[in-house]
Amino acid sequence: MTVAFRRIELVKLYPLAISRGTMASSENLFVTISDGQHEGIGELSPATGSRWTAERGETLLGEFKPSDDPYTNYIRMREANIDPPAMAALDMALWDLLAKRAGVPLYRLLGLPKTTVPTSVTIGINPPEVTRQRVPDILRRTGAKALKIKLGSPQGREHDREHFLAAAEAAAPYGPSLRVDANGGWTVEETLLMDAWLAQQGVGYIEQPLPEGQEADLVELKGRTRLPIFVDESCRYSEDVPKWAAHVDGINLKLMKCGGITEAVRIVAVARAFGLQTMIGCMSESSVAIAAGASLGALFDHIDLDSHLNLAPDPTEGAPIVDGVVLPADRPGHGGTLRK
Repeated sequence: MTVAFRRIELVKLYPLAISRGTMASSENLFVTISDGQHEGIGELSPATGSRWTAERGETLLGEFKPSDDPYTNYIRMREANIDPPAMAALDMALWDLLAKRAGVPLYRLLGLPKTTVPTSVTIGINPPEVTRQRVPDILRRTGAKALKIKLGSPQGREHDREHFLAAAEAAAPYGPSLRVDANGGWTVEETLLMDAWLAQQGVGYIEQPLPEGQEADLVELKGRTRLPIFVDESCRYSEDVPKWAAHVDGINLKLMKCGGITEAVRIVAVARAFGLQTMIGCMSESSVAIAAGASLGALFDHIDLDSHLNLAPDPTEGAPIVDGVVLPADRPGHGGTLRK
C-alpha cells in the first residue's frame, strides 16, 4: 500500500462568513492510496479558524502506516491522535479503493440506495444588500430546493433578523425550504427569542444555537423551543450522541469532524437508536469529499453537501447536483476525482 499527498488551494466564489469568522479560500489535502492496481482518493478540508491544517495533516498521515481494513485503521488513527480531517481523508480514500476493487459504486458496497433528499445551499452572514444579491444567484445556478441561512452574527440579533429577512425575500421566487445555522453564536435567551421569531418565518429547524462547550445548557432549551434543535460542533463522534440525545432533536455529522465514513455510519446508528433525526454537512470541501458524503446520503433526513458548488473553480468532479439532489457517480468508488 502506497500513500501520496497533494495540497491544493481552493478558492470560494463567495467568501463564507459565519459566527466565528470568514473563509475565502482553504488549502485542502488530497490523499491517494494505491495497492498497485487500484487507487482510492480522499480529502482533508480544514474548518474556519482550525489548527487542523493540510500541512499538519500531511505530516501526521506521512508517519502512519495504513492497512486495507478501514475499521482497524480508524481505531489506530484515533489512538495515534491524528486530526479528524486527516483521518477522514485516509478513511474515504480507503473506502474508495475497496469499492474500486469490488467494481461497484461505494453506495452499493455499503448496501445503500441513492439518496432522494435534496441538499441545502448556504448563504453566509452578510449585510442585507449583499445577501439580496447573492441568494438569487446561488439558487438559480444550483437549482437547489433548500436554503441554509447562517446566523449568529457578531453584530447581534437585529442584524441576524435583517440578514434572514433579506435572504428569505430574495429566495421567495425560487420557493426553497429554509433552515438556519447559528454556529454557536447565541445564548440560551437569544435562542429562545430567535426560535419563536423564526418559527413564524417558516423555518424548518435550528442548527447549533449554543457554543461548543456549553452543552450543559441544552437542557434549558428542551421543551421550550418551537423548532427542532440540531447539534453540530457539539457532536463529533458516536460516543457524543448519548450525552445530548435527551436534549436535542437531531445531530449533524461531518466527515471532517468525525474522521470519515467508518465513524459516520456508527454515528447514524447511535442517533437512530436514540430516536434522533440525522443530517450530513460539510466543511470547505471539493467534489471528492462531497462525493464520499453523497455515497452515504440515503442514511440522512437532511443533507447539506454544497461546498463544492461555491468553488471558483472546483479542481475535482464527481458530485453533480441533479434536481436539487447531490448524487454519487455511477462508477466504481465514491466517484470523486481530481480533474485532469
